[in-house]
Amino acid sequence: MLSNWKTSSGLAITALIAVTAVWGWTFLIVKDAIAHMPVMDFLAVRFTIAAIVMFLVQPNSLRYISRRGLWHGIVLGVLLGIGYITQTFGLQTISPAVSGFITGMAVVFTPVLSWMLLRRKISRRTWLAVVLATIGLALLSLHGWSFGTGELLTVGCALFVAFHIIGLGEWSSQHKTYGLALIQIATVAVLSLLAATPGGITLPPDGSVWVTVGITSVLATAFAFFVQTWAQSLVSPTLTALVLTMEPVFAGVFSVIAGGDSLTFRLIVGAFFVLAAMLIAQLKAFKSQ
Repeated sequence: MLSNWKTSSGLAITALIAVTAVWGWTFLIVKDAIAHMPVMDFLAVRFTIAAIVMFLVQPNSLRYISRRGLWHGIVLGVLLGIGYITQTFGLQTISPAVSGFITGMAVVFTPVLSWMLLRRKISRRTWLAVVLATIGLALLSLHGWSFGTGELLTVGCALFVAFHIIGLGEWSSQHKTYGLALIQIATVAVLSLLAATPGGITLPPDGSVWVTVGITSVLATAFAFFVQTWAQSLVSPTLTALVLTMEPVFAGVFSVIAGGDSLTFRLIVGAFFVLAAMLIAQLKAFKSQ
């Protein structure tokens, strides 16, 4: 499978799962970091460093991006950035668990929006996977329910995540992967800086927070979004959304292993539903390898 990595959807799915593992792990370290600095400032520093690192690794990557590719990257970056910002402001009034579940509803929005905008047919297999993933996300993340400004903002986040996944699925195969990923991250950096600047940007206050910024900038942002951009040139938006539901599963696993949380029956059943959805959705893709 490694020999044909440019065309292997099975490898792309595996890489996406690895990315969700990284994102799940960062829940633990980011939680501590944002207790020591404002959330928007953290995002601004994180994405700015990620954009700089990506540029330094391949400074000529933007030369191979057309004006059309630049435009696509900016649009995708705006969608991604608004997703992060709405989620962050929503977290001011709702719990991370409820935020995680609502954000995970992108798995439902993606196939529906793809059908509405692009007339992509939704198979019975896909609908079954979406239903199972939604039940699993609810079991993993939802502990009580109310609906206010925070929930509404996070629904907006899920919608923007879904739009980003769909857009990336449509455009990623048309452009150079690295350059497109760099433009997206740089756009999010600009949006985050604009959101953080009015109150003055606070830098990480100590070494441990700088370590978290470094990990999230390089591994969970620069590398992760490069992988997602490449993978979505090979994998459909709906399948991508389903794969990304593994993030709360990994977050739960790492919380049990390193965060001191207990392994509950609810957690096990929720993870089972999400994994079942993944298996149903991926079966056809892996058979084709």
